[in-house]
Amino acid sequence: MAMCVALLRGINVSGKNMIKMAELKQLFESMGFGGVQTYINSGNVIFESASDEASMQREIEAGIESKFGLTIPVILRTSEELERIMEECPYKSEVAPDGKNVNVGLLRQAPPPEAIDRLAPYKGPDDYQVIGREIHLLFRQGQADSKLGNNLQKLGVPVTVRNWNTMNKLCALAKDMQG
Repeated sequence: MAMCVALLRGINVSGKNMIKMAELKQLFESMGFGGVQTYINSGNVIFESASDEASMQREIEAGIESKFGLTIPVILRTSEELERIMEECPYKSEVAPDGKNVNVGLLRQAPPPEAIDRLAPYKGPDDYQVIGREIHLLFRQGQADSKLGNNLQKLGVPVTVRNWNTMNKLCALAKDMQG
């Protein structure tokens, strides 16, 4: 069994796509996933599964649509992948005390080079680096007003973003659950 993290895109944001974490946890348990735990209200679920990524993704997305009537992209990573993502982050040395200036965009699949090139006009003062299925983001003047952060859809693949603190906490929770 692998320890996995499901990251739901765009739930509980500005009163839209509302899902209670207790109900989301129950859904995962009803699908047969083990050791289910949620973390904060942005749609992070840690669980155990022996299924492959594509099967889990389809099952979870279908379950959310059936139970909540919402079409929500789900991005999956194993606990080992999360640890690697954090280790590879090119902006670790620039993390602000509040941890909100460094973010990770988790992509469903690696974007093609031409899609990555579409973000070039939005570089500066912010910065980014795509490594595999992640885009590491450095917001030098905050994420809310960032042209880079507001144009990630140009990558052409589903992406959900978590800040440095959330990523660290998800890594720690997944590691603790593994024992």
